[in-house]
Amino acid sequence: MQRTAIFILAVVFLLSVGATAQEVRSDISVQGTGFFIKDSNGQGVRQQGTQSGGVLGAYRYHINRWVSAEVAYGWNRNSQLFSTPGGFTRIQADVHQATGGLVLNLPVPRRFNGRLRMSPYVLAEGGALIFNPTNNGGSFLGAERQTVGAFVYGGGADFPVPMIRHVALRLEYRGLVYNAPNFGLSNLDTGAVTHTAQPSAGLVFRF
Repeated sequence: MQRTAIFILAVVFLLSVGATAQEVRSDISVQGTGFFIKDSNGQGVRQQGTQSGGVLGAYRYHINRWVSAEVAYGWNRNSQLFSTPGGFTRIQADVHQATGGLVLNLPVPRRFNGRLRMSPYVLAEGGALIFNPTNNGGSFLGAERQTVGAFVYGGGADFPVPMIRHVALRLEYRGLVYNAPNFGLSNLDTGAVTHTAQPSAGLVFRF
């Protein structure tokens, strides 16, 4: 987790240095998110994740009109529910999300010009999810913190806030694909790749 944080800070620093010699083209967003996990099955284990909400923050640097670089950090807390031949297990964990990648800024269809001001985009990122057991609420003893790689895809749009310069409303969807966590316990391993849907809404501050 420390290495991931250092990498993100290094990327932000390099992008900031590159921006000093030209027009400022950066923004920071703060969003509230949903976290909806697909059920996983495999090796005699059924795994379900509880639905929850969280927060997501991102820094985006607009390289040019069409392409932007982004780093993002998210947090939420949920529980993983395991059904095995030996019984039922519940593990509550904080989920930290650290990703970085590219954003493709899309042109606005001509029919929307003058009717609905917006800046649509799609994104593709890579990074990690860190599952950190809280040991609360009846969580299974012996569960360990686990980091898994994640691929992120998605898209959204920014809508300018009337009469407030450099502020916009962001509506976004992110899909996360990763190996289902087992918290270091082989008897809870489904061996499956799972998916989390993460819709969000929040504010963007440009500077």
